[in-house]
Amino acid sequence: MFDRPDVGERAVLVHMELSSHSDTEDLGEFRELVTSAGVEAVDTVTGSRKQPSSRLFIGEGKLEEVRQAVEFAGADVVLFNHALSPSQERNLERELKCRVLDRTGVILDIFAQRARTHEGKLQVELAQLEHMSTRLVRGWTHLERQAGGIGLRGPGETQLETDRRLLRARIKAIHRRLEKVRRQRDQGRRARLRADIPTVSLVGYTNAGKSTLFNHLTAAEVYTADQLFATLDPTLRRLELPDVGAIVLADTVGFIRHLPHKLVEAFRATLEETVEATLLLHVVDCVDERRDDNMEEVENVLLEIGADEVPVLQVFNKIDLLDEFSPRIDRNEDGVPVRVWVSAVTGVGLELLFDALTERLGQNVLHRFVCVGPRDGRLRALMHDAGAVLSETHRENGDVVVEIRLQERDWFQLLVKAGVRPEDLRFDPELDRDRA
Repeated sequence: MFDRPDVGERAVLVHMELSSHSDTEDLGEFRELVTSAGVEAVDTVTGSRKQPSSRLFIGEGKLEEVRQAVEFAGADVVLFNHALSPSQERNLERELKCRVLDRTGVILDIFAQRARTHEGKLQVELAQLEHMSTRLVRGWTHLERQAGGIGLRGPGETQLETDRRLLRARIKAIHRRLEKVRRQRDQGRRARLRADIPTVSLVGYTNAGKSTLFNHLTAAEVYTADQLFATLDPTLRRLELPDVGAIVLADTVGFIRHLPHKLVEAFRATLEETVEATLLLHVVDCVDERRDDNMEEVENVLLEIGADEVPVLQVFNKIDLLDEFSPRIDRNEDGVPVRVWVSAVTGVGLELLFDALTERLGQNVLHRFVCVGPRDGRLRALMHDAGAVLSETHRENGDVVVEIRLQERDWFQLLVKAGVRPEDLRFDPELDRDRA
């Protein structure tokens, strides 16, 4: 009988450079993942191979080196910075006499620790169960075949078959519950669409500062920490922008290179906030030496979830860590803001971010000079109530020239409330000449 050892808090890390793989994992990032999981890395074993061994991933010599590291450090678990097959994990555990987890297992463990809402916990459980479904054989090898002896004779399914059946039933149940969550989110998005409220979704590599920026913009209290995947559960807040009005800002889970596909699938209900967004704020850690690679990984995940066509405004964060760097807005050849340099911690540059958001979302802003007479009191009052009045000029004939600035959609809604047809409006011929 092969019993799986328990996971402890002391780990030996294994990282191999594979010449047959052009896109290898980053050891520094893996150490951050391990720390975020609350595990102490007591030793690191590195090496290089042309390609992984089908049986153990590593060779016999490297296996002995890992075994000695485990014994010397008293480690409880060996963590591989690679994706291992179920048979490789099983063989390594038998050889090392301790628990073995691959990169996906570490990420799943972090997600399990971070999930707070019911939806988040369901999504993590789904990803864990689907990952576990291919590895069930490890824990029940002694029951893969019906054994003889008293109490064990006769027809019936093996324990392994029972577990697989129960696992499939649980996965189906979670899918049904997440589908209900997805429908509820769809209803919320449709309601915002009917109200013509733009949604701005924060995306970016994990630990880029999305939640810190979210808290600074909305005065929310989303959990923040200098660790990977500090945020799992999506948070939505209403925000008022000049010339735009109400928008919804959404904070979402961070991305990471080679994010396990099952996790992307499990969090699809959450990531739909990104797919359906009006604008994406791509938050980038501008001082990270892997900045360009991280940006490319985020773009790859956006492509995978179908959000690659959503307009993007880049936010280069953490400029407080750069020497004598001032916040600024970078524009394209058409003068449209494409990048804003800010510090979410100190708040430097956030006013520029608001300006850039207003420009990107407020492209249909109406700026006119409307002539209202004594009988147009209701229209004038509604313009004031909407906060659209910039100035008023009284004329000798009793008219008042009202300078207004607001979204076109809000203007036409205001006219409907006032019972005024657009063709009946009067505009100042001099002041309004360049505004029409």
